Amino acid sequence: MQQLGAVSIIIDDYDKAIQYYTQVLGFELLEDIDQGDKRWVKISPSGGGCGLVLAKANGPEQQAMIGRQGAGRVWLFLNTDDFWRDYHAYQQAGVTFLEAPREEAYATVVVFEDAYGNKWDLLQPKG
Repeated sequence: MQQLGAVSIIIDDYDKAIQYYTQVLGFELLEDIDQGDKRWVKISPSGGGCGLVLAKANGPEQQAMIGRQGAGRVWLFLNTDDFWRDYHAYQQAGVTFLEAPREEAYATVVVFEDAYGNKWDLLQPKG
């Protein structure tokens, strides 16, 4: 059996990223291990699932990719069991939404941008 365990997301500062993803988006800090010149930092939404490894940019090429890993497209999808609860909580926390919430055949959905410019879908799948 296989499952996707984590996806890395390029960030500029570990502590700033941990603060944003845990305090603003409500994720859980799963691991924060000092490896000398870098850290292994893994976070996950409170409901579990695939985690995010916060990977600090190393050098100009990686720094240029912060917020651009999806090439301008939504590339991260955050499922919720209560769309309006999370939408309103994110609004109050200052999350930038790029559109109004909408009903699609597959979900209630809205696109938001994280602190780095990565585009996410917040979505509550239809039953």
